[in-house]
Amino acid sequence: MTIAVVGTDTGVGKTVVTAGLVAWLREQGRKARAVKPVQTGYPEDDDADYVRNICGEAAAATRLRTFEKPLAPAVAARRADSTIAFDDVVAATRTALAEADIGVVEGAGGLRVPLATDGDQEIVDLVAALDVPALVVARSGLGTLNHTALTVETLRRRSVPVAGVALNRYTAASVAERTNPDELERMCDCPVETLPERPSPAPTAVRQLGEAVATMPNMNEIW
Repeated sequence: MTIAVVGTDTGVGKTVVTAGLVAWLREQGRKARAVKPVQTGYPEDDDADYVRNICGEAAAATRLRTFEKPLAPAVAARRADSTIAFDDVVAATRTALAEADIGVVEGAGGLRVPLATDGDQEIVDLVAALDVPALVVARSGLGTLNHTALTVETLRRRSVPVAGVALNRYTAASVAERTNPDELERMCDCPVETLPERPSPAPTAVRQLGEAVATMPNMNEIW
């Protein structure tokens, strides 16, 4: 069983949601693991290490390829005079997922981010090739309707099931935030969960976010 955590953009909170999901699932006794197929901006940015720290276990996450520049994977690879073969990324991701009973694959940026250097494949192509459902992480405020609906539409055009949408850092401080959840449920025809601003970076707070996501409607079909 595997789910892909994808975002409408970079910096929307995919890593926090991934860490929370894996931590909560491991607390339930499941052998869950996060897989980051390509990490850019490394070592300053290390999403797998963040997940490990939240879970307190080295086996909770793994990264497969790393590049120093904080760019799209394909761009970062070219800048490093390296390559990313799409079939190799798919195969390596599947191998890493086989070591867990529940896998959480974290994307990079948004769905249309260039991934491979041996073709024009993007993050959405990886999710489609893995044949897994996707959870969309999005911002809560003004502008998220368009970005989120386009992300969901892109997934469905590639026949990727959409498990739901998680609106991160939700405060209900604006009219847009308060109306966006219901509007997105109407537009996207899928469950929408609001995730509050974390009061602290403590593992407990992150696991609570994970529980909120893990118990969304449709998610029980994955676990």
